[in-house]
Amino acid sequence: MPSHEMLFWLAVGHALADFPLQGPFLSEAKNRNTAIGKSFWHWALPAHGAIHGGAVALITGSVWLGIAEAYAHMAIDYAKCEGWLSVDADQALHAACKVLWAAIALGWL
Repeated sequence: MPSHEMLFWLAVGHALADFPLQGPFLSEAKNRNTAIGKSFWHWALPAHGAIHGGAVALITGSVWLGIAEAYAHMAIDYAKCEGWLSVDADQALHAACKVLWAAIALGWL
C-alpha cells in the first residue's frame, strides 16, 4: 500500500476509534478521576487502547504495531486524563504515532 494511502487509513481508523467508537461511557470510564472511572478505568482504558490497536493492526497488517499502538494510546490518554496533556497535545501525539507506525510498516525504519 502506498504511504499516502496507509496514512489516510490510519487517520480514518483513529477518527473512528477516538470519536464514534469511544462514546460518552468509554470517554468517562477510561479516566480514573471520574465517578464511573473510579470503578472501570482499569478495564475501560485497555479496551479503548485495544480498539485503536485493532485498527492499526488491520491497516498495517502487523499485530505488533497494533500492540504498540494499544500501549501508546493508553499511555497518552492516561496522561491526558491526569491533566498532564491538553487535548491538542493528546491528538498531536496520536497523529505522530500513526506516522511512526506507517514508517515502520513501510520499511522506512
